[in-house]
Amino acid sequence: MLVLFFSFLFIRLSAGNDFCGTSNLCFAAGEVVSFKIFYNLIGLYVDAGNASFTVENTRLNNKPVYHVTGLGTSNPSYDWIFKVRDKYETFIDTTTLKPYKFLRHVEEGKYRKNEAVLFNHSEKKAVSTRGTFPINECMQDVLSSIYYARNIDFSEYKSGDKIPFSMFLDDESHNLYIRYIGKEVIKTRYGKFHAIKFKPMLVKGTVFEGGEMMSVWVSDDPNHIPLRIESPISVGSVKVDMMGYRNLRYPLQSMISAR
Repeated sequence: MLVLFFSFLFIRLSAGNDFCGTSNLCFAAGEVVSFKIFYNLIGLYVDAGNASFTVENTRLNNKPVYHVTGLGTSNPSYDWIFKVRDKYETFIDTTTLKPYKFLRHVEEGKYRKNEAVLFNHSEKKAVSTRGTFPINECMQDVLSSIYYARNIDFSEYKSGDKIPFSMFLDDESHNLYIRYIGKEVIKTRYGKFHAIKFKPMLVKGTVFEGGEMMSVWVSDDPNHIPLRIESPISVGSVKVDMMGYRNLRYPLQSMISAR
């Protein structure tokens, strides 16, 4: 469920990249953003589930960090078909936005997965429940990547430009990118917005095809919160819409009108 959000950030960040360590200008502790996930199989979108993302201040090993939690659940009406209860957590340095610790608990149908990863950026290694793996000093995890990418200054790019990142997932470093498309007005189930659009280079897997098939829109204001994600999947397609928020760092100036 939450992979619908996270997979759009399977992107590359090289060691010399300008985004290797950045100040947070987009979000603050207390922020909560919620989403509806819709599934389309025969030309009709149905309410398939919900997701939410919460940011809190805490300390880890006596260092100030952002504790970000992502929750994803299937609609109870469809639990008998495919029940989803996912929880992702990351602990991010408040200065560099690099992750120190990543936790993942997945319940999807009969599939279960529990994972913990500790990042040592100075020694360029990640220690997971299955071993120790080399990383570059700019490595993000699957959840911290979202908050890191929100701080990209899209005004520095023109349509068609690729923006590189690196992300560690399933004991592998994924080196991909997002392609900046441009700005446009989008109408979602929450309202009408000025938005920034980009397409990620996805890793081919059991749900998504590889390539630039997914489209992502974020708010064209200093918050850069996700507004909509659309993508074909192995069977049908999905659409994810932002449906609520609290404690944004800035007013949501990108909203033209509420629905």
